[in-house]
Amino acid sequence: MINFLDLKAINNQYQQELKEACARVIDSGWYIMGNELTQFETEFAAYCGTKHAVGVANGLDALILTLRAWKELGKLNSGDEVIVQANTYIASVLAITENDLVPVLVEPNLGSYNLDPETVIAAITPKTKAILPVHLYGQLSPMPEIMAIAKEHNLLVLEDCAQSHGAEINGKRAGNWGDAAGFSFYPGKNLGALGDAGAITTNNDELAQTLKAIRNYGSHKKYENLYQGVNSRLDEIQAAMLRVKLHYLDGETARRQHIAQTYRANIFNPLIMLPQVNEELAHVWHLFVVRCAQREVLQQFLSSRGIQTLIHYPIPPHQQQAYSHYADLQLPLTELIHQQVLSIPLDPTMKDENIAKVIAALNEFVA
Repeated sequence: MINFLDLKAINNQYQQELKEACARVIDSGWYIMGNELTQFETEFAAYCGTKHAVGVANGLDALILTLRAWKELGKLNSGDEVIVQANTYIASVLAITENDLVPVLVEPNLGSYNLDPETVIAAITPKTKAILPVHLYGQLSPMPEIMAIAKEHNLLVLEDCAQSHGAEINGKRAGNWGDAAGFSFYPGKNLGALGDAGAITTNNDELAQTLKAIRNYGSHKKYENLYQGVNSRLDEIQAAMLRVKLHYLDGETARRQHIAQTYRANIFNPLIMLPQVNEELAHVWHLFVVRCAQREVLQQFLSSRGIQTLIHYPIPPHQQQAYSHYADLQLPLTELIHQQVLSIPLDPTMKDENIAKVIAALNEFVA
């Protein structure tokens, strides 16, 4: 079986360093809000090119708490609208509704699956206060255009960087375009912890300080609470794991890019629609997503060849029971995407012969 992603193999590459980092935390006797978190925040901010990184419990909290902090700072109010592409994972939408804000779901660009500036402009109303571009599959949304729209209409921009660690446009990395950005370090991400973890990046000092308080019971100083905060702290062991793996992220990204380039150069089946790329070496390929009108048949065919695939995502947010009040929305492009996308194996530890097998199977598929 060619696995979709082999986390054990990925982490085995750094097994000794991970164990040493874990032992370092155990021996320190300090397990929450200590040196490992401080160092990781410094190192990850430097990697993204931002002034601040604030570690939190997971990627969803990274989005939720940023919107929450903007409400505390008077930049957002309940009922304000936030524009987001409709084909995102539900977490992007959950973060908006969790803050009593209104998600405005817009159609994406069919080639990149990312936010389309034209649909953003068409969706802006007097209630629009923010844009939440989701950098799906490892490629940045068209951030120069989005930031220009935001500046013209005085809108906040919160990047959802859960799948785009290290992605860039013109040398400027994910997390350093918007007013803030939320990252997930879920184990399967390009930079994955060994459990749940997340972070927020920003260049705004006031926002960073507010977030540090909100994540810690609303407290800047022990037993003094400025806000009705939460407990969402990136713990020392996960911070230590991430510090190890951050050193190797660019190397793993280069391997992902090589695999993706090999796929794109050698898959020629007209039934398989390949992802479009704006800048080859700026896409970090969290996922390699193809489209096929007969997706289920293709998935079964690949399974018969010993190739594991996944669907990201089978049901769009507006068709989920949780958002049944959006069921009447007409989003044909989004629905087409969710009916056709299939993620094929893309693992930085993949052997070349397995890459060749995936390519051969895709090219042999017939309707």
